[in-house]
Amino acid sequence: MSVLPSGEAVPRPRPGFTLVELLVVVAIIAALIGLLLPAVQSARDSARRSSCTNNLRQFGLAMLNYESGRRAFPPTDARPNATAGNWSAGGGWSLHARLLPYAEESGMAGKFDFKQAAFTGPYTGQVPNPAFAALFASPVAMLLCPSDPAPTTNASNGFTYGATSYMVSVGSGTADGAGKFFWDFSRPTDGVVYENSKVRIAQIQDGTSKTVIASEAVRSTGDDRTYPIGSPPPFPYQCTLNGSTWFNSGPPLTLKSNTTNPTTADVDAKVSGWATDSAVTGWRGASSAAMRGRGLSWAATTAGNSLTNGFLPPNSSIPDYVVHWSGFFGPKSWHRGGAGVLFADGHVAFLAEGTDTTLHRGLHSIAGGETTSGDF
Repeated sequence: MSVLPSGEAVPRPRPGFTLVELLVVVAIIAALIGLLLPAVQSARDSARRSSCTNNLRQFGLAMLNYESGRRAFPPTDARPNATAGNWSAGGGWSLHARLLPYAEESGMAGKFDFKQAAFTGPYTGQVPNPAFAALFASPVAMLLCPSDPAPTTNASNGFTYGATSYMVSVGSGTADGAGKFFWDFSRPTDGVVYENSKVRIAQIQDGTSKTVIASEAVRSTGDDRTYPIGSPPPFPYQCTLNGSTWFNSGPPLTLKSNTTNPTTADVDAKVSGWATDSAVTGWRGASSAAMRGRGLSWAATTAGNSLTNGFLPPNSSIPDYVVHWSGFFGPKSWHRGGAGVLFADGHVAFLAEGTDTTLHRGLHSIAGGETTSGDF
């Protein structure tokens, strides 16, 4: 060991990292982070999707318990009385509100009185019954997909509403060309619900494991807006496309070009041409005065808020297309590759993007006699 003239030992040089070694370590750490982040994000997406599936399953159990107890699936009410402030007659209640006692929300539902109206006023200016307005403003956790970044409450016409991600199907939304068309739910449809319906599970002749009765939707955000032709909002659309131009308001809600015997092809021609149609550039947001934003309120009976059909396949590039009191919809979600749907036997499946349109519409009818193959 070397010593200094003073007799002190010469200190040995301490080992350390060279600049090259340090850069190598930094590069390795960066590479590991790059590999880890997608895995973490994937795990989070998977957890949110699992939570959404569980919510939809709980929603399905509530529907089946309701059917078992009351011998019919819950109906949706007729549109509210147009006379503002008339609370004496029931009306405007969504089926979601009727389901709450069967979804461990009896504390809230026990304060409802279905003999009174939930909403009154004209279609473009509905207001909630003051007796229930504070309850309608409350979000219900079971009704919200955790993957959807939209707010859990919305404001419309000066009132606050709890949102919903899950919609019950009124059927296929198709027409047979012989006078029957299933997008107007003011009359019997080929689904499990329509206005004042009393559909029993025994009426699902296509098989409960082959019939979709509800699905998730992308909730709307913001105000009504207009987009130029060919320049729609980002996908998945957080607003609905106003296609009312091509339909008479009814009831019955008829296609203007064929009021008597419309066909599915007639509607397909209108809906599929949305991107180049100068008559349908208006979009409805969550604060729509007409309450046509998707999932604006779990309490309201309007189609945008609580109802759906199977006209469009999962995560279709065609937007949810509202027409007056109803519309043409399909399962939509923020999940990658598809959307969750609820079948009449209570099981939940993830239907992939690209699901055949004809098959999908058949899955939403309860007694169409369609032959379906595969597990859903």
